[in-house]
Amino acid sequence: MMKNRYLPRTSTLMFAGACLLGFAIFSPMFCVPPMQHVLREELALTYAETSWLFTVAILMLVCTAIPGGYLADRIGFKKAAGIGAILIAVGAFLRSVTSDYTSLIGFTAVIGVGVGLSFPNLPKLISASMPGGRSGATTGLYYLGILLGVALPLAVTMPVVFPLTGGFPGVFRFWSIPPIVIAVWWWVMVKEPARTMVPVSPSSPVTFGQILRDRNLWILSSILLLHNLFFYHWTGWAPALMMSKGATPASAGLISSITIWASLPAIFLMPRLFSRVGRRRPFIWISSLVLAVCALLAGRTPLNLTWLVMAVVGLSNTNRYLTILILPVEMMSHEEVGRASGVLLSLGYVGAIIGPFIGGLLLDMTGGFDRSLIVISGVSFATAALVFGLRESGGRKGGNTKG
Repeated sequence: MMKNRYLPRTSTLMFAGACLLGFAIFSPMFCVPPMQHVLREELALTYAETSWLFTVAILMLVCTAIPGGYLADRIGFKKAAGIGAILIAVGAFLRSVTSDYTSLIGFTAVIGVGVGLSFPNLPKLISASMPGGRSGATTGLYYLGILLGVALPLAVTMPVVFPLTGGFPGVFRFWSIPPIVIAVWWWVMVKEPARTMVPVSPSSPVTFGQILRDRNLWILSSILLLHNLFFYHWTGWAPALMMSKGATPASAGLISSITIWASLPAIFLMPRLFSRVGRRRPFIWISSLVLAVCALLAGRTPLNLTWLVMAVVGLSNTNRYLTILILPVEMMSHEEVGRASGVLLSLGYVGAIIGPFIGGLLLDMTGGFDRSLIVISGVSFATAALVFGLRESGGRKGGNTKG
């Protein structure tokens, strides 16, 4: 018999909702890097202080990812993610009505709480709502919304949105519109998959303590931490790096966004490669070595050739991240995935806080990017080494017993 090529309507709406919510999560955050020079000048900030306008949302994700997973177990993943969507929309809008640094930090933290409630639950929602055999591919495909939530703000904030809105409060107001619209759409259109409605009880066969004793979860969390240190440092300071090479503020964000645009083909190629290769670790360690070399080359590459480095970083970064994203679904049982994903994201996104802050601190200290690029190159080499301690899942639930 031929398999049904079409997804049920509930699954289609869930997939669309996950893509849209991924966009709503990241677009309010990634409108900050292209205009960091404006924020720094108008608010009289150091580079390190400016980085917090970008990373405090990630700090709140780290703090709320595990509680968000427990909340989802109690009230359902659709409701938990929906509450997160509302908080993202509220924080994004409130950020547009103030120009005080402390208030901006506070409202960005509200966005971060919303991210902590919604982002960790998206893979589980996708897994629960998709027919058997498709959850791995669709978990990767929903990353399309995340990539667009990064790429569009980087590309259009300075050349288009900033001139139209007249300043950074107007930019924040513009990028609050997608979260508001998507939050409404989520509550109206998305339904709770039946398989996510069973709460985790004290008598659950898999306890939280057992999950924490899983060596592979700690290795994977460390890999994600180092991955995020690299990626958020790279995307957070890429516009400033381009300007240091002579790019205009308008073109710097556009060049930086090539990292994301070039990665889009990987979304559609990776699921097929996963099924053909049947192994996961090579996708991480090979990509890590390529990223390490790119970081060393980035500071010395002429501006007119920087697009090539950005493109290679985009492809390699997406290969690495999608592999990390899919591994918990493959390595953990259904009862473990939600809580394991919360632990993974809570620990792994510490790197997203450290990366931009290190970049800003070293920029304040040295006035250039050479030291910070060496640091993230070393981080990516370390990521490649860590992979060999990770069990190979081979694409099968529960993975192999040998590394």
